[in-house]
Amino acid sequence: MSAPEEEFYSEERWENWLQRLREEDLDPEDEDSARLLLNLQDDVAIAVAKILRALHDERIDAEEAMDELADIHETVSGEPDLAEEKAMLVGGVQMSLDVVFYAAQQYVAEGVAKEATIREYVEAAVEAEREEDLERAVGLVSAAGTRVIAAQNDELQDEFEMAVVEDLDPGYVTEWANGLDSLREALADPEVVEEEDEGE
Repeated sequence: MSAPEEEFYSEERWENWLQRLREEDLDPEDEDSARLLLNLQDDVAIAVAKILRALHDERIDAEEAMDELADIHETVSGEPDLAEEKAMLVGGVQMSLDVVFYAAQQYVAEGVAKEATIREYVEAAVEAEREEDLERAVGLVSAAGTRVIAAQNDELQDEFEMAVVEDLDPGYVTEWANGLDSLREALADPEVVEEEDEGE
């Protein structure tokens, strides 16, 4: 098949977000700063959701979906050209987004994980993190993510709730769960960030 006509994301779009961050005085305790970082994260999750929707609607095939996901993941996972403190904040966003891509890729390649519920996968990931088995932990959260995708496609009944991690100390699983929440919202409403002025 030919390359998809639709552009789901671009390096220029990511760079525009980074430029906004360069211009802002970021304070993670400040509501506006936190919202800007969340919008950055949600914008990427929306791109992933649009790829999944294009696949579901048969506008692209699985190979094209995987290529698009890999390209966008590469774009947004590089070392950002930002001051150290801002780069650390973006690093948290990048960590949250990693599992969005892993879940989407697993869903495209293998379909939905069926051995447990979303909650059970995330709870198992929490235990794996406690045992310092991060490879297993991210795999379990990614499996949960395939169920988030499938649930939004009405393929199954399951629901992701941040309550499953709200009492945990910050860590890998809480960051990844935050990414799953962005993916869930993006799948439900893929236009939410685009309705705002991104300063592009």
